[in-house]
This record gives sequence, C-alpha cells and structure tokens, in this order.
Amino acid sequence: MDPLVHRRAQLLAAGFSPKELRRLLRSGALSAVRPGAYVQGAPPEDTVARHLLLLYAALDELAADAVVSHVSAAVLHGLPVWGIPLDRVHVTRGSRSSGRRGRRVHVHAAPLESDEIVMVGGLTATSPARTLVDLARAVPFEQAVAVADAALHRHLIAPPDLAAALAHRPRWPGLPAARRALAFADARSESVGESRSRVAIARAGLPTPVLQWEVRRGDGRFVGQVDFGWPDLRTVGEFDGRAKYGALVRPGQDPAEVLYREKLREDELRAEDLAVVRWAWPDLDAFGAVAERLRRRFHSG
Repeated sequence: MDPLVHRRAQLLAAGFSPKELRRLLRSGALSAVRPGAYVQGAPPEDTVARHLLLLYAALDELAADAVVSHVSAAVLHGLPVWGIPLDRVHVTRGSRSSGRRGRRVHVHAAPLESDEIVMVGGLTATSPARTLVDLARAVPFEQAVAVADAALHRHLIAPPDLAAALAHRPRWPGLPAARRALAFADARSESVGESRSRVAIARAGLPTPVLQWEVRRGDGRFVGQVDFGWPDLRTVGEFDGRAKYGALVRPGQDPAEVLYREKLREDELRAEDLAVVRWAWPDLDAFGAVAERLRRRFHSG
C-alpha cells in the first residue's frame, strides 16, 4: 500500500485525536485526498499523480478480487492518458459481480483471464493488452491511439498481442472502435503530440507520412531524422512540442544553443530541396491551417 496515503483510522490508532487531525487539515499539514484519506502537505497538482493517490486511497473499499483497469491501469503502467478523465478510479471484477459507477470509483463487471492480470507496483492490474482494448472500447479514437502508440513505442506490448486480445472476445461492445484505433497505432510515434498529429493528418485526408524518416544526402551521409516525411513530395513535417526541446538540452547546455543547432539542421534539410512544415500543440485542435500549408507544398513540389 502506498505510504503517502494516510487513513483516518490508522492515524487515530497511532494516537492522533480528531481535534489534532482537524488542526492539521486547517494548517495544510494534511490534505484530504477523499473522505478519511489524507496526504501530507498539499496534494500534487499533476492530475496523474493525484489519480494515483485516489487509487491507493480507494483500496480499502474495493473487493479483494477487484483488478485495477482501464485508465487507472494505464496510469499504473506509466502510459500517457491525454484527454481521458481521471476523476474516477477504475477497477474490474469478474462477470459474476455487478458493476457500479460511483462518484469516486467505477467498478466494471467483465470476464478476466489469468493472463490478463499482472502485478504493477504491488497492485493487481489488467495487462497492457487488456488495458488497451478496454480503453479503446471506451474512449475517443484520438485518445486511444495516443495510449496505444506509447505502449508499442515503450515495448510494453507487441502488435500480435494486441491482435490476440482483440480476437479473444469478438462480440464485446465497442470492439469495432477498438479495432480501428489499435490498427492505427504505431510504435514509431514518440509522443502524444506526434500521435495526435498522425490522427490530424489522416483526418485531413493527407497522404500517410513516413514516421521518423531518416534523411540522407545522395552520398549516404545522414542529415537528420524528422517526425514526418513525404519523400516523394519532398516535404517534412515537424511537431514542435515543448518537451521535445527540453529533452534535447543536456545538463549545463544553453537552450539557445539547442535552438541554433535545430536551425542548422533545418537549413541542411532545405538544402536537400525539402520543405519543412512545423506545427505546435495549439495547432492540433484546429489543424486546418497546417493541412493547407502541407497541401500547398505538395502541389508546388
């Protein structure tokens, strides 16, 4: 059990009085994760970290056969859960149990095979394959693709495992949507931004790009790797996420140097008669302008 979560009953048993607990809560030394469950200091601002606290805080009220599932299992597996609500803890119990959707916990009732259950951080959770299928049946296409891309990229699962999980229960509700999302998933996508970009490109009706295209000169010398490439159309696409540039900055390195090196890299790409089209996170919510820039380049090339 996570030591960060303190139960009221445990604190009382340790000698704290109800009055002391109220004083600690008023002072901010303790914060309520949920009624009867506290964390020292302020709760984390990060929604994923808060969800983990909600999960551990809910353990006392869950049945012994409850298995962490859906988005809660994705969080346990360390997968990005962009755009998926984290206000409820999700668990699954065998199909003989009844499901319920409470304010803080959603209990799903569904069959669970032994190979669909794994241990993660001391908790029983659905396997990566089962987690992805459950999520892809329940969340929008874009969110499902982002989680599946990350699982494939991090080698938590291989495409044959996904195919087997989809085929295991062919009549489940939502399975057609899950098949579409998981068939679209690609291990070469390196971030949620790149996953969302792939979806946006497909929805705009643009040609399918080569992911992580390695650009080389005629003599074979490596020029650079780009997020999206259309070799025949002499165009590259780059998603400019803030985290991307942060990852490129080495300890002690000036961020301006990283930006300068990126400019030199882009100059080299252009020298190979490649147009470079860039976009950022805000563009993904209204991709039309970026799609039009790409189309103009495709036609002019």
